[in-house]
Amino acid sequence: MQNNIAIRQDYLAVVNPNAGKGKGLKDWKEIAAYFSKYNIIFEARFTLAARHAIELTVAAIQEGYRKIIVVGGDGTMNEVVNGIFLQRICPTTDIELAMITVGTGNDWGRMFGIPTDYEKAIQVILEHKMHLQDAGMIYYFNGTEKEKRFFINIAGLGFDAVVAKRTNLQKAKGRSGRALYMMNLLRSLILYRSTNTEVEIDNLKIKNNTFTISIGIGKYSGGGMMQTPEALPDDGLFDITVVKKIGKGDLLLNLKKLYNGSILEHPKIEGYKGKRIVIDSDPLIHIEADGESLGHSPIEFQIIPKAVYILYGTYPLSG
Repeated sequence: MQNNIAIRQDYLAVVNPNAGKGKGLKDWKEIAAYFSKYNIIFEARFTLAARHAIELTVAAIQEGYRKIIVVGGDGTMNEVVNGIFLQRICPTTDIELAMITVGTGNDWGRMFGIPTDYEKAIQVILEHKMHLQDAGMIYYFNGTEKEKRFFINIAGLGFDAVVAKRTNLQKAKGRSGRALYMMNLLRSLILYRSTNTEVEIDNLKIKNNTFTISIGIGKYSGGGMMQTPEALPDDGLFDITVVKKIGKGDLLLNLKKLYNGSILEHPKIEGYKGKRIVIDSDPLIHIEADGESLGHSPIEFQIIPKAVYILYGTYPLSG
């Protein structure tokens, strides 16, 4: 790591113009005006394609930026986090990470009480309440190639990954909105089949015919669903929710449990906690992280405790 870089005191705003069905671009002038109103000195850089936010973040840290504001959705936040972990200039805990939510799900922002009102979100930045949160590292495969990805909220395997992939394909065509995720959830139910999985959580081994698995640092996904309702972002543990083979009618009847936090009460749903998780399956099971479609099994998760400083509005423990 280099120590001869001049550290900048201004913020870098990484802006995704396509977030929230184009809200990132449409609302940028309004957001920038609030930055000026509150005398926040910043430079804005706009993403041009998928994974571009990773490159922008790595380059910015090399230039001396240590304060980054994500103007986008959960996917943009995920890419910035990956840039923070892929750079080799400074410890990840040297970075301050804030967010102006303009996406459709905004699940990371929901966890930390980031208002969707832009002016109020900027006031959160000014209040400068900082907290160290955990991150996760995933090893997975794309064909025969082993790859690595970091995440900061929730990863999903099986049915959840299928829904995310379908949703991401439609987002790429310009469609968006909370209803899109629910529509794809219902459509994916028609053809999806459960998968035989072997899950190792630390020293515990579990074999199931599995419908879906959620690996959570945070508790919210899919625009407010709580698939890992007991997750805490700083306890050094993943929360793991395993949904065993379940009838489609049973699932639909219990959708409300995804929103009220009672999902773990269902007899076919099990909850665990752990630091390292290894998952294999037959046939292959696919994975998404923070809503971004990745690859497939075999998959390994490792927790990275207290990995990055974030600016928050309300901390999850406060309710």
